[in-house]
Amino acid sequence: MKLFHTIIATYREAFSGLPRLVWILAGGALVNRAGTMVLPFLSLYLTRDFGLSVERAGVVLAVFGLGAMVGAIVGGRLSDRYGAIRIQLVSLGLSGAGFLVLGQLRTFPTMVAGVFLVSVVSEAFRPAMMAAVALASPTDGRPRAFALIRLAVNLGMALGPAVAGILASISYRWLFVVDGVTCWAAGVVLFAAISPEALRPEMTQEKDEPVVSPWKDGPFLVLLVLVFFMAMAFLQVWITYPIYLREVYGLNERGVGFLMAFNALLIVLFEMVLLHLIEQYDHLKVAGIGAVLICLGLGLLPLGTGIAFAIFLICVWSLGEMLNLPMVNAVVAARAGRRSAGRYMGAYTLSFATAFVVSPLLGTAIYQRLGPSVLWYGIGCSGLLLFVGFQLLARRFR
Repeated sequence: MKLFHTIIATYREAFSGLPRLVWILAGGALVNRAGTMVLPFLSLYLTRDFGLSVERAGVVLAVFGLGAMVGAIVGGRLSDRYGAIRIQLVSLGLSGAGFLVLGQLRTFPTMVAGVFLVSVVSEAFRPAMMAAVALASPTDGRPRAFALIRLAVNLGMALGPAVAGILASISYRWLFVVDGVTCWAAGVVLFAAISPEALRPEMTQEKDEPVVSPWKDGPFLVLLVLVFFMAMAFLQVWITYPIYLREVYGLNERGVGFLMAFNALLIVLFEMVLLHLIEQYDHLKVAGIGAVLICLGLGLLPLGTGIAFAIFLICVWSLGEMLNLPMVNAVVAARAGRRSAGRYMGAYTLSFATAFVVSPLLGTAIYQRLGPSVLWYGIGCSGLLLFVGFQLLARRFR
């Protein structure tokens, strides 16, 4: 009984002390991600329903990455100028319409163009949301603030891919409809709950603080390189991982959706408490450990088959995700200051978006030409290099 009370107290402490605005942003993220249907199944949709080869599907996914690069830059700069929350609302409104149109496209050229445009508007949301969280949260609570957003995102993702797997078994068209409608629903939540004052950009700026360019910050640029290579590995979860689960592990769409939902459930249950227990440690050193676990969880895929082994590996790379992403988010927010939060978050998001251009092309090419085992073992080895990189960079950020 005492152990139970201790566990409850630990969870209560982990969630306490965060500003109301952070909780509102988390609510909007929850609604938005609960409708995330298209991206987790886009590679399957393109190869099975749309009739593309694995490599050609990789081209479409790379185009999504190009759009995400543009969205990251535009979203970050516009957030500093017009207000991070305003940009989120515009992004959600346009994304909803974009997903509905995307589901009606029938040719390869129109699909490429549609994916690019949807990516631009939808990915502008990400740096805007991260900038808003950074500005709304106290410095010592930022890892938990970002973890709360990730909790909301992954709670939504625990629902979204699971439902998407069922809908995809009926018709892939439903994925685009639900994704679009939930974008609009998330916009309604934000607009209804946030005060008009929070929409003003001047409310988030310190006039006596200089605007800093992230592109002139040497240690930060090194961090972006590490984030890029980590994302190159991690993004295979959305690209070749579902295909591998279908072809080698023998899972159908529902099984893939279950595994994606299980990853999200792990994060919902454990990430906030884990970060509460370790937030006093060096953020970049912890992120290095997380990078190793992410790469290890994917690198061991060829060593087994079946749902039990897949679940075990998801536990490994999910733990790595919990240790890496929120810690890096907090490092970026601390580095940025208040007036440059959008620019820094845009540059950080750009590193992920750039990886989303290269990772589909490289990942699908290796998968199809050299075999999936080469891909997974290569990712596993890259984890050791990332660990060393994060440990060395931690010394320069002190």
